Amino acid sequence: MRRPQIPARLPLDPWILTLLATVAVAALLPARGAAASVAEGASTGAVALLFFLYGARLSTRETLDGLRHWRLHLTVLACTFVLFPLLGLAARGLVPTLLTPALYSGLLFLCLVPSTIQSSIAFTSIARGNVPAAICAGSFSSLAGIVLTPLLAAGLLGGGAGGFSPDALLKIVLQLLTPFLLGQFLRRWVGGFLVRNKRVLGYVDRGSILLVVYTAFGAGMVAGVWHQASAARLGVLVAVEAVLLTVMLLVSWYGAKRLGFGRADRIAIQFAGSKKSLAAGLPMASVLFGAQAGLAVLPLMLFHQMQLMVCAVLARRRARDAGPAAESELSAGHVVEVSSALQHPAPRGR
Repeated sequence: MRRPQIPARLPLDPWILTLLATVAVAALLPARGAAASVAEGASTGAVALLFFLYGARLSTRETLDGLRHWRLHLTVLACTFVLFPLLGLAARGLVPTLLTPALYSGLLFLCLVPSTIQSSIAFTSIARGNVPAAICAGSFSSLAGIVLTPLLAAGLLGGGAGGFSPDALLKIVLQLLTPFLLGQFLRRWVGGFLVRNKRVLGYVDRGSILLVVYTAFGAGMVAGVWHQASAARLGVLVAVEAVLLTVMLLVSWYGAKRLGFGRADRIAIQFAGSKKSLAAGLPMASVLFGAQAGLAVLPLMLFHQMQLMVCAVLARRRARDAGPAAESELSAGHVVEVSSALQHPAPRGR
C-alpha cells in the first residue's frame, strides 16, 4: 500500500509577518519627543500586563504533576540555560570580524531566552512524542526564564544589559517578577475568566508585544543604531544561527539517547530543548536593553522563523519514522491547540 505523501509546505509564520510590518512602521514613523515618552510608558505597562497574564495562566497543579518526570525536565533546562549560553559565549570569537558587538549581544541574549510552549507542544504532537512532557517542560522553562534570563543577561552581557546595578535589578523585579507573582496569587479568582476569554486575551498578548516591538525599534531608529546592521552582517548572523540550531537539534536528540530516554521522550526533549521563545524574549529585551532593544531582538526574530521552518520538516520526518498512522494524522493537518492542551493534557501513555 502506497504511503500518503506529507505536504512539503514550510510555515511562514503570519505572526512574524505582523512583527515585520510593525518594524517597518517603526522605521518610517518612530515615536519622538513627548510621543516617545508616552510609547515608552505604554510599553512598560504592556510588559507588566504580559507577565501578569503569564503568571495567571500557568497551572501550578499541572506543574507539580510534571515533576514526576524530573530527569526529562532537567535535561531540557540544561539545554536551554546551560548549553545554549555556552554556545553563545563561544560565538564571541566572531566579534568584530564577522559580527558587530550589538548583533553579538542580540545573539547571546537569544541563547538566554526560555523555550517555547506552543510550538514545542505542536511539533511534539505531530511527531508522536510525549506531549504532557512537552507541556510541562515548556512551562518549567518559561517559569525558570522569568528569573534566569534577566540574571544571566545581566551577568553575561554586562553593561549592555544593565549589569548588576540596583536600578537594573529593581526594573527586573518590578516589571517582570512582581506582575508574574501577582498573577500566580490571583489565579484562583481570575483563572476561569482567562480560560473563557482565551481568544480575546490572545489578542491582548500579541497587541502588547507589538507595542513593545514598535517602541524598541522606533527608539533604535531615533538613536541611530541600525547603521550597525549591514546586509552582509545579517547574512553572517543567519548562517551562525543555522549552525546554532543544527548543533542544538543534534545534541538534544543524540544526547537524550545517551541518557537512556525513549523515543517519545527524546522527541519532547529535542523540540523543547532546541527552541527559543519570541513572546517571552521581546518584552524581556525591552526591559534589559532600553533603546538598544531593537537591534538586540533581531537575532531572536530571525531564529524564531528558522526554528519553525526546520522543526516543521523534522516533525514530519519523525512522523514518517513512527509509521503510516502518524503520517495520516499529519496529512490531515493535525495541530495541538496550545491553550486546550495546557488545560487538558493528553494521557501519559500517548
